[in-house]
This record gives sequence, C-alpha cells and structure tokens, in this order.
Amino acid sequence: MTTTPTAAFRIHALPAEALDSVRASGVDALGHRVERITAEGGEPLRCCLRDAGSGDELLLFGYRPPLPASPYREVGAVLAHAEPCAGPVGIIGYPPDWRGRPQVLRAYDGRGRIHDATTVHDGQDPEKVIADLLAEPDVVQLHSRNIAWGCFMFAITRPD
Repeated sequence: MTTTPTAAFRIHALPAEALDSVRASGVDALGHRVERITAEGGEPLRCCLRDAGSGDELLLFGYRPPLPASPYREVGAVLAHAEPCAGPVGIIGYPPDWRGRPQVLRAYDGRGRIHDATTVHDGQDPEKVIADLLAEPDVVQLHSRNIAWGCFMFAITRPD
C-alpha cells in the first residue's frame, strides 16, 4: 500500500496491488470492464494523489475502499493513470493539488460503520480537521470524498 507519512496522520492512495489488478484484468471491483478515457485536465487521480494533465490516459473504474465487511462498505468510481505511475512521490501530508477543495471526511469505527464525527471541510486547513477527527477514540480511519459526487479520494489513518 502506498502511504505518505505526516506527523499526525497517514494518507493512503489506492494500493499498488489494486491498481495492478485493474490494469492487468481490465475489470473492476464489481466485475465491470474499466473505461479508458483521455483527461481534459484537473481530474483527481487516486494513484498519485494529483490532478491529471490534459491528454493523460486514464482508467475510470469501481473501487472498494478498505473497510471491514459492513453495510457501509461500498464501491464507487475512481480515476487513475492507465499506465503505472510513481504514486504519490514527494507528497507529504495533505495532497497539495487538492488543497482548497471542500471535501467530506467520512469517519469510520473499527466495525466499518460510519461514525458521527463525519464532517465537511472547506479545504483551507484540512490537517486540523483530520487531527480533530482522529482524536475521537472510536474513529479508526477516515475517507476523504468528493463533496458533490461522493467519490472516494484517499484513506487517512493515525501514524503507525
């Protein structure tokens, strides 16, 4: 799993194994064929936690974020580079390309259920919001999600 360490939390991009499987098989978490698209520019890529450049070749596919089996476990659409990339190299902390974008920070407990701490942040100081959510003793992970479409962006956990 590709992770980026920070002092207060860890950001987890899509795992390399999941990306390798989708790229090799052409099939997503629900058994649907992945779609190949050409980026217009600005699409959020879950493989490297950056925005796509105009003309980048991408895959659009269903991904099941890491959660224990529960009624809240779901599959949603994500975008990644069509060919392997270096991942989130050089990204320390919150992804710089996504700073300033409002996001939902969905909190989960150890059973994989949504925790009441779930909130929306405006993107201006995500570190504080993340730290506050992870200070809740029952919260074991957060999922950053697109505020309008609900798409999974990345997972956040406490540091090891």
